[in-house]
Amino acid sequence: MKRSIDQNAQLKWDNSDNDGAPLYAGVKQMILDRIQSGEWPPKHRVPSENELVAELGVSKMTANRALRELASEGELVRIQGVGSFVAERKGYSELFEVRNIAEEIDERGHVHQASVIVLAQETAAPDVADALGLPIGAPVFHSLIVHSENGVPVQIEDRFVNPEAAPGYLNQDFTKQTPNAYLTAEAPLSGSEHIVEAAMPQPWECKLLVILRTEPCLLIRRRTWSSKRVVSFARLVYPGHRYRLESRSGKMAED
Repeated sequence: MKRSIDQNAQLKWDNSDNDGAPLYAGVKQMILDRIQSGEWPPKHRVPSENELVAELGVSKMTANRALRELASEGELVRIQGVGSFVAERKGYSELFEVRNIAEEIDERGHVHQASVIVLAQETAAPDVADALGLPIGAPVFHSLIVHSENGVPVQIEDRFVNPEAAPGYLNQDFTKQTPNAYLTAEAPLSGSEHIVEAAMPQPWECKLLVILRTEPCLLIRRRTWSSKRVVSFARLVYPGHRYRLESRSGKMAED
């Protein structure tokens, strides 16, 4: 299947060498080629169903399936009544490392911002007390922070901290340093536990992340230790279409 773009940026193709593949797959690949080459950058508007029909000579069903599958695969964002646009590349976190999200975002050449929603002393509910190894009703420090990348919310950090491990926690400005950075310096990490699951967001989480109620999220429950004491218990929520989690161990054998 041969494609080109003329001076008016209209799509042209020759389906003679499509090798019997479904037409919608060819249309998908044509769009992916332009995305992956950088010719169509994030937020670029791609041709509509009607434009693909007119320019490629395919059916509306074929054009619709190509765009629909690319949207479901996270390559496009479709806005009803507006059009289809190239999706922003997903940020990512190391799954089994306790890393500073601000550093991860900075390494991508992007800008990190943090909005502190809650920073207060509370009494430990049963689940929090159990996670921190404290009695029910014991005082704990609670922070609720939304982390954004280039102005787009990418993580809710809902964290409870053992006051004995970090007595100065409530006096910190977490718009300037993350809880991770402060706690790592205050109580050096000796161990961690991660539980990862898919979850649908709660209404208040949708508001903070600016997502729909139907948007699946990635949820990490993380506990960290310093020596034999649990330092913190955090619930980290990521919008599924904006973030991915990665893990790699060992090295590929070389020839």
